[in-house]
Amino acid sequence: MQPKKDAPLRSDAQRNRERILEVALEELTRSADAPLSAIAKKAGVGQGTFYRNFPNRESLVLEVYRHEVQQVSASAAQLLAHRAPDQALRAWMDRLAQYAMAKAGLADAMRKAASTQGSLAGLARGSLTSALALLLAANEEAGTIRPGVTPDDFLLAIAGLWQIDPHTDWHSRANRLLDLVMDGLRAGAPGA
Repeated sequence: MQPKKDAPLRSDAQRNRERILEVALEELTRSADAPLSAIAKKAGVGQGTFYRNFPNRESLVLEVYRHEVQQVSASAAQLLAHRAPDQALRAWMDRLAQYAMAKAGLADAMRKAASTQGSLAGLARGSLTSALALLLAANEEAGTIRPGVTPDDFLLAIAGLWQIDPHTDWHSRANRLLDLVMDGLRAGAPGA
């Protein structure tokens, strides 16, 4: 009898799956055509385990993308639990920059996957917008950002992030951009 599709994975199976996703992100960012056998080997799993989790390249690429979106989105609440709202927002912005660079690196692989799986546009928008709304609301309540900033306003303000070449010194350029955005959000804040 096979386990139900949405039954929780055993802890070792979950670790294998997460390790595959971690390695796949790294390898597919480097090359959209990275061999699946090389990803399995580097992840330390056999071919059977790999293909049981991801029956084809498209399913792997889409799951890497979904996994990254989930990680970025979940980090908003985690950061707010341990930091002041403005520090949590700025740290989340750094995490978003890492996501943007991985997404840019995965672009070729994602285009190939989308050609057989449909649009990827809706996969990230909802959960990232919810995470951002949580962060902005906490900051507005704390008086650390100007009132009335919406997730759409924020995403427009950081749109340049997706223009940075991930194969350059993206980290310093992203930091400079995000510091400028954070300074703009603080301007006019009641607590400033």
